[in-house]
Amino acid sequence: MIEAYAFLAMFIVQILATSILYPTWFIRYWRRQANSIPPERLAEMYPDVDLDRVQERMLSQYRWLNGGVAVLGLLLLGWLFAYVRRPDWEDGPVEALVCVYFLAQMVLPTVVIAWLAIRFNKAHKRSVPEVKRKAVLERRGLFDFVSPSVVVLAVACYFLFAAYVVYLQRHPFVGFAGRINIVGITLVYAVNALVVYGMLYGKKPNRFETHTMRLRTMGRVVKSSVYSCIACVLFISLNLTLVLLDGQRWEPFALSTFFVIVALLARMGMMAPSRQAPVGV
Repeated sequence: MIEAYAFLAMFIVQILATSILYPTWFIRYWRRQANSIPPERLAEMYPDVDLDRVQERMLSQYRWLNGGVAVLGLLLLGWLFAYVRRPDWEDGPVEALVCVYFLAQMVLPTVVIAWLAIRFNKAHKRSVPEVKRKAVLERRGLFDFVSPSVVVLAVACYFLFAAYVVYLQRHPFVGFAGRINIVGITLVYAVNALVVYGMLYGKKPNRFETHTMRLRTMGRVVKSSVYSCIACVLFISLNLTLVLLDGQRWEPFALSTFFVIVALLARMGMMAPSRQAPVGV
């Protein structure tokens, strides 16, 4: 039963980290981004609109949504507590519910707040001439934000994982998906590579953001993307190993732990800027 109680404890941490702490970090990030826009430009873009009041109303709705998701998590926790105490409980339904709940935690409040912001912009935002700024010409590369050793580790993890899957394919167990695991990890790496490329060479989303703040934001997002690749490889490798060792009932604990790590990695892209310039670590 220790694996069941370990999972329940980690699921509580998942509720706290993703439905309470993560929204707090997001709200702080939202306010920092809003404060980076000069008030006179906001007055031009949104004439006769009390933006402070609108922002607080949206953030209040965001808090309530996350609070509702947290309550759903507590209700799910009650059901899980009763289920995993049964001698014949299975990990499959538990993992499916935890995955669906994590998607609700991360996607639902964000989609709603984004929809509210888009609707507000369509109704009130006025097109104004863009102020021309002198470009800061500075070569930016991956190793300006992440040390080569971390990148090498991420690449090595990918190839070691592929070799591990090929080995398991020669010694398969029931339910083993084979090389689909490699395809999944490849997609994870590809998506994160696109995120990194977009941050390094894409258009600046907030044209009012200072060059220094932009560099710091890039550093946070690039690091979180690289570390996310490593975390995904380690998690799936651990899952495969647990099944191989007949420890499937530890999988829900590993899954919930992974989701907490994902929330923490997502937080890296929203951290308050430090006073130091970004360096590879």
